[in-house]
Amino acid sequence: MRTIRSTLSSRIFLFSLVLLFFAPAHGRSDGTGPKEPLTLKAAVSSPLRFVAFGDTRFHDPADKKAGSAAVRHAMVAAIDKQHPDFISIGGDIVYTGADSNDWQVWDSETELWRQHHIPIYPALGNHDLKGDEKTALGNYFARFPQLQQNTFYSVQLGNCLMLVLDSGLDETTGPQGEWLQREFDALPGTSDYVFVVLHHPPYTSSSDDKEFGGGHSARAREQLLGKLLETRQPHMRAQIVVFSGHVHNYEHHEHGGVTYFVTGGGGAHPYPITRAATDLYQDPGVNYHFLLVEVAAKQATVTMNKLDITGDRETWSTPDVVKIAAPAGQPGNAR
Repeated sequence: MRTIRSTLSSRIFLFSLVLLFFAPAHGRSDGTGPKEPLTLKAAVSSPLRFVAFGDTRFHDPADKKAGSAAVRHAMVAAIDKQHPDFISIGGDIVYTGADSNDWQVWDSETELWRQHHIPIYPALGNHDLKGDEKTALGNYFARFPQLQQNTFYSVQLGNCLMLVLDSGLDETTGPQGEWLQREFDALPGTSDYVFVVLHHPPYTSSSDDKEFGGGHSARAREQLLGKLLETRQPHMRAQIVVFSGHVHNYEHHEHGGVTYFVTGGGGAHPYPITRAATDLYQDPGVNYHFLLVEVAAKQATVTMNKLDITGDRETWSTPDVVKIAAPAGQPGNAR
């Protein structure tokens, strides 16, 4: 088995080098984005079942400051047992994107998912780009060749659409913003849900103020994205649901008819959050977790699966279960 893994790692490394030297420009430095929009089509069950989570930071297991290998191992095994149609990862897959060793940890620790042929649809996080950006993107696309060098893309999921954004680029202007508007304009009238996935959150009760133990405030451009989505929502038949990460905790917010989840509890060192009175989830402590999303007919159920580890003992609970109904009878998908 060790020989097989070594051979796999060597092949992936060689593929990364090929991508670095022969792949077309990624368009991140000048903001041009991909030349052709990418739409993937997922094979999904009925009802649709998928997992959303992020901020795993696959890295040297001995480095407990960056993240917890024990949490990652428990997450991978528990997610596998859910038999999801696919896994959506909201960024910061590894600790340092340009470090091939971190990606080899990813290869090793997620081997179970590949054995069971579970598709993965990732969003780029800032740590996935950490270090030399060209090398980092080479490592990233070597693991996800189906993306065809695209850092933002859509996935057709039966009566649902998933829009995966690159929050290293502006989400509401430029090539990505124009693409996003076109995706909403062209949304089929039969769509019930639009799942938007990105790394940086439009809403969070976390803060950049390090006095409270670390965290991240919402940035202005993601706040603008939230306003765009909330302007669209009243005119849509489909319900918009947003999954983001970056904040290493769990949050649930609703604004302007749009439901927002921060799902950054995949194993990176946790951030405490001073919860606002209006927050729909109030636990101020550590919330390692993944979200199980189930869509049946006109209702989506999002179940937060929380992990607590004491010594060698794992305890799972479901402290937040959110039912989201699709709008009924809304006229078209106008702006």
